[in-house]
Amino acid sequence: LDICVLTSSHISHGNILMTVVPIGGIRMIDKGEADDKIIAVLKGDTIFGHMLDIHNCPGELVDKLRHYFLTYKVMPDEEKRPVEIIGVYNADEARQVIKRALLDYKESFPKA
Repeated sequence: LDICVLTSSHISHGNILMTVVPIGGIRMIDKGEADDKIIAVLKGDTIFGHMLDIHNCPGELVDKLRHYFLTYKVMPDEEKRPVEIIGVYNADEARQVIKRALLDYKESFPKA
């Protein structure tokens, strides 16, 4: 499960732990498989921390996120995008997606 964190802080790499609040998600299909992207805000962030739901985000920001996830895997010589966006969902649905992902992980790795 991928989580995109909105923050005004500079984060130089992705292998860190931080406290975030899920505000929504982007439902995607990548090569025929579900590949949701959870959108979260860094807890206490001065710019984004007040957002409790993706519908609190400016439409332009959501459009930029959609564009990024539609294009970040596209290679210059490809004609067809490898992913498609099915929809954008709210914070409640994002929490449900996270819970289902945790259950899937526990089933896949019962001794972890």
